[in-house]
Amino acid sequence: MGERRTRAVVAMAVLGAGLLLGPAIVHTAPTPKPTLAPAPASPGPASAEAARIASMIRGAMAGSSLRSLLVKVTRGDTVVVERAFGESLDGVPATTDMRFRNGAVAFAYIGTLLMLLVEEHAVGLDDTIRRWEPNLPEADKVTLKMLANQTSGYPDYESDPRWLADFNADPFQSWSYERRLAYAFRRPVVFPPGTGWSYAHTNFMILGEILAKVGGKPLDRLLRERVLVPMGLTGTTASDTGSVPEPALHAYSSERRSALGVPATRGFYEEATYWNADWGTPTGASETSTIDDLATTAVAVGTGKLLTSESYHAMTDPLLMGVGRKQANCVPSCFTQQTAYNYGLGIVRSGDWILQNPLLGGYAATEAYLPQEGIGISVAVTFLPGAFDCQGNYPNASDTVFRAIGRYLAPGDPPPAVPPFHKSC
Repeated sequence: MGERRTRAVVAMAVLGAGLLLGPAIVHTAPTPKPTLAPAPASPGPASAEAARIASMIRGAMAGSSLRSLLVKVTRGDTVVVERAFGESLDGVPATTDMRFRNGAVAFAYIGTLLMLLVEEHAVGLDDTIRRWEPNLPEADKVTLKMLANQTSGYPDYESDPRWLADFNADPFQSWSYERRLAYAFRRPVVFPPGTGWSYAHTNFMILGEILAKVGGKPLDRLLRERVLVPMGLTGTTASDTGSVPEPALHAYSSERRSALGVPATRGFYEEATYWNADWGTPTGASETSTIDDLATTAVAVGTGKLLTSESYHAMTDPLLMGVGRKQANCVPSCFTQQTAYNYGLGIVRSGDWILQNPLLGGYAATEAYLPQEGIGISVAVTFLPGAFDCQGNYPNASDTVFRAIGRYLAPGDPPPAVPPFHKSC
């Protein structure tokens, strides 16, 4: 999922994006200090790696103003580290069983479901959407593959100023498919189908609606039966409200600062835990998850656990290198695909790493897998006031932590470096 205002897309153009939030409670108190668990003893190689990763995380939390951080790292069948750092609520330590929003991770599940239906010959990647959505623009040219790899040319409703104003006025409201379509197509397509690349939540919203029609069941049920349960996920739950199953990892944000007209000189930091995130995913795919399920997802998607070899490569191979360009009608969501960021079918390729890295409403998460070495890295974070600039912008710190751990564990095949986040004020 992309971030509110065009922040999501800006962060995503560098790393990826997503978003979501919760009840608005303004805090002007001094920044709380995260409580950090001590590093484990390190008598052997595995515990030495865990201790090194914990030390890296402490530095990242201090340097990036993180309130909490959950991490799970695996190598093959070995858990290198699984820990929680910092606080969920003031005085309440974060724990590894806490739930958080997984945003665009759901796109990887939808990409997997699409490939399963392709394997069954229920659909083809080059099928146009005219069969299911004949009234949409360019329906006889836009294909299922174009929706899944963001090359349809459809505008992103999330970047429409009127949508942004309506969301910021009430982040707890629900967003129907029809309502989001109306926002999306107030503007024309941004390029002819298949000729460019531009991240648009509109694409996966439509794709999810079509897959539900093909599967003959609501999307949340299809995903659970065909993807989540077979992958072994036990803590991932869909909801059309802002609810988060307990125990919840609480999130805070300053991203509505500009929309609410809060001066840069005034402290602004509100709880965003229960903002409704159904705006950013297909109906039935707004989910919360756990760090354990995020780690399981990284391995299952990164190895193609549910797919044939042909389907796995169709979903994850870096086929879009060099596709796309900046243009006035879709900046910053459109840019040239490159080694550091290259989109597959619901997944991101960054070098040899296969990942998703949502940033949404005070939450950020990354699940990543390096097939060549069997390394999985999953990180989820929440933020302190110091993470936000005077306009409410903030970076995907989970992605930064993933890349640091990846460089340490796989020095021969590290995640590519990405441009640093620069505060605007």
